[in-house]
Amino acid sequence: MEPRAAQLRKREGLRGEQNPFPREDEVSSGSAESPGNTEVPRSPDLVQWTRHMEAVKTQLLAQAQGQLLELLDRAIWEAMQSHPPPGGPPLSTPPDSLSKTWKPSLGKWKVFINRKSLLELMLEFDLLIFSFGQLPLALVTWVPMFLSTLLAPYQALRLWARPRASAAWMLGVGLGCALLAAHTAVLGLLPLHVAVEYQLPPASRCILVFEQVRLLMKSYSFLRESVTGTLRATGGECIRAPSFSSYLYFLFCPTLIYRETYPRTPNVRWNYVAKNFAQALGCVLYACFILGRLCVPVFANMSREPFSTRALMLSIMHATLPGIFLLLLIFFAFLHCWLNAFAEMLRFGDRMFYRDWWNSTSFSNYYRTWNVVVHDWLYSYVYQDGLWLLGGRARGAAMLSVFLVSAMVHEYIFCFVLGFLYPVMLILFFVIGGLLNFMMHDRHTGPVWNVLMWTLLFLGQGIQVSLYCQEWYARQHCPLPQTTFWSLVTPQSWSCHS
Repeated sequence: MEPRAAQLRKREGLRGEQNPFPREDEVSSGSAESPGNTEVPRSPDLVQWTRHMEAVKTQLLAQAQGQLLELLDRAIWEAMQSHPPPGGPPLSTPPDSLSKTWKPSLGKWKVFINRKSLLELMLEFDLLIFSFGQLPLALVTWVPMFLSTLLAPYQALRLWARPRASAAWMLGVGLGCALLAAHTAVLGLLPLHVAVEYQLPPASRCILVFEQVRLLMKSYSFLRESVTGTLRATGGECIRAPSFSSYLYFLFCPTLIYRETYPRTPNVRWNYVAKNFAQALGCVLYACFILGRLCVPVFANMSREPFSTRALMLSIMHATLPGIFLLLLIFFAFLHCWLNAFAEMLRFGDRMFYRDWWNSTSFSNYYRTWNVVVHDWLYSYVYQDGLWLLGGRARGAAMLSVFLVSAMVHEYIFCFVLGFLYPVMLILFFVIGGLLNFMMHDRHTGPVWNVLMWTLLFLGQGIQVSLYCQEWYARQHCPLPQTTFWSLVTPQSWSCHS
């Protein structure tokens, strides 16, 4: 056997033959020979030139990085100068001194400045104060509207309830019709005149138009339910008019269908009333927060940019989330909190103001369960009366009449509140909503149809919020020289790009 030292020398020789490349220490030392190395090593000039190029590259990278950081420091310093921190003087450190304190690092350089979170709940009341501006004027305007509703329909009914054999019956009919004409003029023209003449802001207009529609619907229901017996009277028969107290109670209770009596609860829970009013106020504040944070920054300057289909689609997609938030807030604040508060104060027993519309798998069921109060009025006085006039088989025509009346009232409310006519609601509610009512009917069941309904609701709310916000700010940025009828009905967002 060979000695161990000879075996080690033999292995080193074979390893040198298998590795033809020189080791790093051999190249750096400049040795020309190594055991088993068959390749000509690099010269010292080549090694020195490589080191020089590496040094030049490092110097250039450091210089470029320093210049970029100096530009970044200057931009940050200018931004901090233009937006000084609240409660303190503006930053006076020049940008040159900022760049001198920088030390090169491999990671991203974190810059700390005074800034707020995007969704931070800041109670900024500017939008709320603007929306409810001239609120005392709106409340004063409501007084004659309510008095007209309180006196005119009831007195007209009493005049009509006289025996027909009496000579004064024709005079009473004429006086009753005159009272109703005056009542319609007060409800129809007075709030419109005040809103236009004094330029009421949106929330104050909402109060007037909602009360206008509510009082008109209640007046019609009272006359429709009470005049039936009057018309059926014959000869000298005298019809007893409803009691004034029942009519007064009907004007405040949360229903649009008149009855002389309603189921009543035994007592009033005033803590429940206060909780519902507080929740309604919280919904109003949250709605202002959503508009101020998610809508105003997006749509305030959109009309100043050139119109494009891509920008329109992106704005609609952006408006879907705030749109559905506003829909849910309106539902909870009005249909739950507000109506339950009044029902509790008046001990009104029937509290089914809505049903489980969120579980609907068809739009026909959604329309029936979203707002039961309005649906009952439309079903009783538009759908059923339409069937009576058109015949029992004209169900489709009677249903279309319901959609037409509802769409026109909704569009009128939007026009009254915003101050311009942009028939987005009319098209969505009557055309698209009518088609969906017949296409997505009650035979469709299952969770897939519920998901489809919610998807279409998101899209519809996004379209409404996006288009109405664009039109609102377009009329702010491109004011018309004079207000005419065509200027009110012509969309400004199609042409305003200033």
